[in-house]
Amino acid sequence: MAFKVFEKGSAPTPTVPTVTIQKRGLFSLNDAAYKMLDEPEYIAFLYDDEERLIALKPTTPTDLNGYPVRRQTPAGKSGKSTGPVLIAGSMFTRFIDMDTSQARRWTPELRDGMLLIDPKTEGALVISNRNRRKQATNQSEDHSSPDNAE
Repeated sequence: MAFKVFEKGSAPTPTVPTVTIQKRGLFSLNDAAYKMLDEPEYIAFLYDDEERLIALKPTTPTDLNGYPVRRQTPAGKSGKSTGPVLIAGSMFTRFIDMDTSQARRWTPELRDGMLLIDPKTEGALVISNRNRRKQATNQSEDHSSPDNAE
């Protein structure tokens, strides 16, 4: 009998701040990461070419380089939204020539009021529920094919 380890995969701990860069460059911050920035309405993207670091900096609606932050889920009965926030970052990821063919998640660092992400470290691969089902279907088909018979 051979046991397989269940890989938790894309289910992060909600209290640990995370920034996910989704396919095609959409940025997603969990509630913990968003609170580190004091929940701004707008974010500016910065890039340190020398260190190859990404920074998310709170900004104002009048900043021409600011991107609006939107909650993924609407406000509940309390009038306060929680959960992930989304920021359109596809133009930014193209500008820095970042591969966004697969979604990846990083734990950011807060420095000088900015969230820093180090893409030099390989972020955790994020597999959506849709893709997880596809993988499971493909794996079950692979195991049931005559070529895999023992």
